[in-house]
Amino acid sequence: MPATVLLAPLLTSCDSTPRERQEVVSQSARRLDTLADRAADKIKVAGHRAARFDSASKARSRQPLDKAAESTFTNELLGTYATIEQLTPTTIEPAYVQFMQQVRAHRKQWTQRDWDYATAISRRLNAQFRAIRLDIKGRDELHIRALQTEFTALETGRDVKDLGQAVKQP
Repeated sequence: MPATVLLAPLLTSCDSTPRERQEVVSQSARRLDTLADRAADKIKVAGHRAARFDSASKARSRQPLDKAAESTFTNELLGTYATIEQLTPTTIEPAYVQFMQQVRAHRKQWTQRDWDYATAISRRLNAQFRAIRLDIKGRDELHIRALQTEFTALETGRDVKDLGQAVKQP
């Protein structure tokens, strides 16, 4: 490479005065400030929307679930295993399988309130699981734990998706 190509930027800056270079730097700084201000405004708006979503979510979760709707939901998700408190060490694993099959099938149409009902059912299943855990075969326990983890992942994924939509909408 010729030396003149490497020296061109240096020579160009030598053709300007310090005051001219100072003005170029000031203009660049103003552009950066404007971009930073716009980004900060977008973050502030997104933060407000996220806070509103969180507030609405907390208010919704404080509302008690309708017992009749919960019973209907339980029957829909668990079928013959709907009497959760009567599940035994041999029937709890098939109950979890049934529950997760139904969750997978219906989750895309569910509202946040539907997820509240599914979560309540999951908690009841988990309580029964803890009550009889010492009598459950190891293989079944591992499968149940995997299904519990899958439910939590699906529920969290829905929460993240809903939060993302809440932050994006005007």
